[in-house]
Amino acid sequence: MRDKKLIFLVQAAAIAAVYVVLTVVGAAFAFGPVQVRFSEALTVLPYFTPAAIPGLFAGCIIANLTAGAIPLDIVFGSIATLIGALGSYALRKQKFLVPIPPIAANAVIVPFVLYYGYGETLPIPFMMLTVGAGEVISCYVAGLIILFALDKYKGVIFRSA
Repeated sequence: MRDKKLIFLVQAAAIAAVYVVLTVVGAAFAFGPVQVRFSEALTVLPYFTPAAIPGLFAGCIIANLTAGAIPLDIVFGSIATLIGALGSYALRKQKFLVPIPPIAANAVIVPFVLYYGYGETLPIPFMMLTVGAGEVISCYVAGLIILFALDKYKGVIFRSA
C-alpha cells in the first residue's frame, strides 16, 4: 500500500515538473489572448494515471507563479486545468474524447481571466475562439500524439506498485 502511494506521489511530481518546464520554455506562446501552451498537451495523461490530476494542477499553479501571472490567473487558470484533467480522467475509456475537457474548460474560463484580470479589450467570445484554437493545437493535436506514443509503454511508464 505504501509503495502505491509513493508511486502516485512520484508520478504526480514528475508530471508537475514537466508541465512547469514546458510552460516556462514556451512562455512566449503560453499567455495572452492567442496562446498555445504546449504543457497543456499533458492534460491527456489522466488517461494513463489518476496521479496526473494533482500533477497537472500543481504544475499549472507553479508555472503561473513562476511566470508572474496575476492571482486571478493563478487561481482560475489552474482551476481550468484541474477541471480539464478531471474531465480527461472521466473520459479515459474514449481515447479521442480525452482532450475535449481541457479544451472546453480553458476556452470558457481563460477569456474571463484575460478580460477582467489583465484588461484585455478583445471581446470574450472572440477570445473563447482564440484560446480554444490554441487548446485544440495543444490538447487535441499534440496531446493525442503524446497519448498514442505513450500508450505502447503505459505498463512501464505508468505502472503501479
